[in-house]
Amino acid sequence: MLLRLPPVVRWLAVLAGVAFGLYLLALAWLWFRQERLLFYPEPWPSEDPPALTAPDVHSVWVEVPGAKLHALHLQQPQAKGLVFFLHGNGGNLASWFTNADFYRRAGYDLFMLDYRGYGHSSGQIASEAQLMDDVRAAWRQVAPQYAGRPVVVYGRSLGTGLAAQLAAEVNPSLTVLVSPYRSMAALAGEHYPIVPTAVLRYPLRTDAVISRIRGPVWLVHGERDSVIPLAHSEALQAAAGAQHARLLRLPEAGHNDVHEFSAYLDAFGAELARL
Repeated sequence: MLLRLPPVVRWLAVLAGVAFGLYLLALAWLWFRQERLLFYPEPWPSEDPPALTAPDVHSVWVEVPGAKLHALHLQQPQAKGLVFFLHGNGGNLASWFTNADFYRRAGYDLFMLDYRGYGHSSGQIASEAQLMDDVRAAWRQVAPQYAGRPVVVYGRSLGTGLAAQLAAEVNPSLTVLVSPYRSMAALAGEHYPIVPTAVLRYPLRTDAVISRIRGPVWLVHGERDSVIPLAHSEALQAAAGAQHARLLRLPEAGHNDVHEFSAYLDAFGAELARL
């Protein structure tokens, strides 16, 4: 004999089924369109910012399968070495290439890449593997010019996961990770706890590769960072080993203003002078 459920129970079951179906649809949308949530490229401005028209700043193109990537290369006579810079998930080189005078004073060249779809770069980001392959292609193009000199792999925010993976492969003189995350899955779990990690196609496991970086690692984090909490850098330092990775805490800094603090600039200058 079949039991007849009360109408209110049947309606609740229907509503629960509809809610679960909508949840699955949302996860499917996230799987296929998560680039829209992770990457925020901006087109190039109508006029080049004055800082990018200096005679020692050169546009460089990196050919990759299906796209052509734009990079800016600050080149100085008798440079001591190179800083290979991987920027965050928003803007483009016009908004990121803003501190060239710091590198001039330090005597280091600066190479900064725009990812697919950012600024002048063509194409679209389609996977973490593709993104890493693009970074490797840019590295292979510029790094041989600095053979025998110090090279620094630098990542900021989103770029820290890419920088850590590259550094584990190429053994730079120094790896700099500013506002890094343990992994994109860990960060998503903090901001969106109802999203299962299996849906994320960009795990970016900094925590899984940092122990494989053979050279020194310098971590920088603002204590007021509400996007990527300081605990991520603390966990990465522990994973790498305190003797291997040092952490600069900036008590007044948030997520987007780290580069504006003299404590960061002075410490970074000292790190470069030490190489």
